[in-house]
Amino acid sequence: MLICVQNVSSESLEIAKARYQAGKVAFESGLYKEAITQLEKASALLSGNSRLGGEVQIWLVTAYEASGRTEDAIALCEQLKRHPHLETSKEARRLHYILKAPRLQRPKEWMTEIPNLAALSENEAKVRFSANSTKSSRQQVQEPPELVDLSQVNTRDNRFIWVALIVIALTVASLVWYSF
Repeated sequence: MLICVQNVSSESLEIAKARYQAGKVAFESGLYKEAITQLEKASALLSGNSRLGGEVQIWLVTAYEASGRTEDAIALCEQLKRHPHLETSKEARRLHYILKAPRLQRPKEWMTEIPNLAALSENEAKVRFSANSTKSSRQQVQEPPELVDLSQVNTRDNRFIWVALIVIALTVASLVWYSF
């Protein structure tokens, strides 16, 4: 009977790790609701006091904040500050400090609006991406520069170069002369 319990827990650990990875990928892709779903499911399968459980919950804090659920993020941080794993509790304190910090007002001209791509279907996003990439590749192709007729170039202003070369030659000659 003990073997079955260990087998089930190892299976749930693997499932939790897979959900954790899926949550991280979704978060890094900007799919915060999907990330929250995956990370919450992974957290439910893990012990909250384990190192991996704490790591999953830290990612969950950042996903909550990214999706606008700041109060949930702060509440989870307050729990994680008492986590037995030192790195998790330290990171929770750091995140809690950041989340509780006052929001600064920034002028609109400092901000860049990031479009929400979640509303686009996958095909529309691919079409728009491929259209933008072909447009930018067309813009990158430049015409060759016009060739310059060297007979029209003014070379009389190059006297400075000859003076500089003569001074350098005299300096080298004097160094050689005095080295003997």
